Amino acid sequence: MDTKHIKIGDFNYDLPDERIAKFPIAQRDHSKLLIYNHGAVSDDIFYNIVNYLPKGALMVFNNTRVIQARMHFRKETGALIEVFLMEPAAPTDYELMFQTTGHCAWLCMIGNLKKWKEGSLKRDFTIKGHTFTLTATMRRGDELSAEQQKMTAHSGGTNYWVDFDWNTEKVNFAEILEEVGELPIPPYLNRETQESDKVTYQTVYSKIKGSVAAPTAGLHFTDAVLEDIDRHGITRDEVTLHVGAGTFKPVKSVEIEGHEMHTEYIVVHRHTLERLLSHDCRAIAVGTTSVRTLESLYYMGVYLQTHPDASEEELHVKQWDPYDNGRNGGLVDGITPMTAIRNILDYLERNGLEALHSSTQIIIAPGYEYKIVKMLVTNFHQPQSTLLLLVSAFLHGDWRKVYDYALSHDFRFLSYGDSSLLIP
Repeated sequence: MDTKHIKIGDFNYDLPDERIAKFPIAQRDHSKLLIYNHGAVSDDIFYNIVNYLPKGALMVFNNTRVIQARMHFRKETGALIEVFLMEPAAPTDYELMFQTTGHCAWLCMIGNLKKWKEGSLKRDFTIKGHTFTLTATMRRGDELSAEQQKMTAHSGGTNYWVDFDWNTEKVNFAEILEEVGELPIPPYLNRETQESDKVTYQTVYSKIKGSVAAPTAGLHFTDAVLEDIDRHGITRDEVTLHVGAGTFKPVKSVEIEGHEMHTEYIVVHRHTLERLLSHDCRAIAVGTTSVRTLESLYYMGVYLQTHPDASEEELHVKQWDPYDNGRNGGLVDGITPMTAIRNILDYLERNGLEALHSSTQIIIAPGYEYKIVKMLVTNFHQPQSTLLLLVSAFLHGDWRKVYDYALSHDFRFLSYGDSSLLIP
């Protein structure tokens, strides 16, 4: 199959607006669960998921936490400007960014850009009884250094460099976001963010701040379900992939070759790689973000086979890496997942690192052969989306059986919707 020439129109289905879950159900783990097991489809309640999981397996979760990335400023003219944080620019490290005091910079999407031609935006905020001022200043292209221009270009040309300054060293940027920012719920919900979303749009195991969208497959898990998984003898581990707004980016080209995937940043710890090896590099992925992380590890390990001294930045997985140079989505030069993961572990050892920090732009579509992920927990995705392509690749093209069943059995769709367990 020539993956690049797949027509996105072949991955369309009729999704009535009333089937899109605008709010979550009252109890996370009471959502419906569709089970696709080697072609047979049935359904259950999510809290019973452990009954379908093999004992002794490795289950991988994405522990990213959604930040309150949407900020609004009002100009003196009255115009409302939205500044949407996309990725940290100075410092670039997420953890350092949220600890920063006084000044930082982000690559941002700007709403109502035409009304913000020049000057700075200001907004007062109050923390611990003291009022401070947050100032946002957008830099134009000719005001950026060559390296900064490269960073903004890397984001696909839709993000702008914005400097933030605030007149106190006693408050860090994480505290400012808690006060000034707004949680960015998906655009297709067509509603304002509510206070309840601050809880319901986070997984119960979220830890590492950085996402602008939730890894929604994880929203169904409760502490009780996680305890059931532990009792079942399943090993749980976590990776971090910070979900970008590009996850909602529609495919506008006729063929997927014309679609540019967004870059997402990942962190995988040494102990996770060791657990992968001890489980023969076979894993149950919770969500498409965990899938993209795990499958990207294979290509990073392949690159290290011939470039053992590469930088973490050079390990970035490009969109078409799985398909170029005659690879066609399969193994590269016979390199197994076990070898690839060992290569990464050796790399961490040589460089004295406890975790791998890199990024991926991988697109997983029909023709791709999964290397590590053997079972997948995921929600129901938008028509003509790259996430639907990923599911189709996982099910060897049998995605319509799943979606026809979900539509005919009153399943709820998208971020706050119901769940599925896919076993190809």
